[in-house]
Amino acid sequence: MVHLPMLLMIAGFGHFALLIASALVPGMLNWREELARLGLLTRQIVWVHGIFIVLVIIGFGAITILNAGVLANGTVLSRSVCGFIALFWAARLAVQFLVFDAKPHLNNLVLTSGYHGLTVMFVYFAMVYGWAAIASEHSTLALWSASS
Repeated sequence: MVHLPMLLMIAGFGHFALLIASALVPGMLNWREELARLGLLTRQIVWVHGIFIVLVIIGFGAITILNAGVLANGTVLSRSVCGFIALFWAARLAVQFLVFDAKPHLNNLVLTSGYHGLTVMFVYFAMVYGWAAIASEHSTLALWSASS
């Protein structure tokens, strides 16, 4: 059995791992050249939005690592925070599948593996925080247990 606080703790550290991949995006997508074609204000907006997303991910990770047990306790506040984070990652998945066309950039094994790895992380985040939004600290999740 895996306890919800442990799943949340893994998600919290996962957010910081995600930042490593995020740091590679500007280089992998050649932002320096691509954004140079845009006007100054538009370029600045793209960078500022990117920085704010990084801050949100840092916040999600830090809040989760420092408060995994509290986030799993089933209070209205903990369920609200976890529900919001689950919704954030579920929306990110929807954008990935319905808006982004990454295929032209998935031209080698590293990029393809990274893309699918990120997808798995987003699914994990949406599921774990979603679970926390509807569960309590005494909830457990049987993962491939022979005793199930």
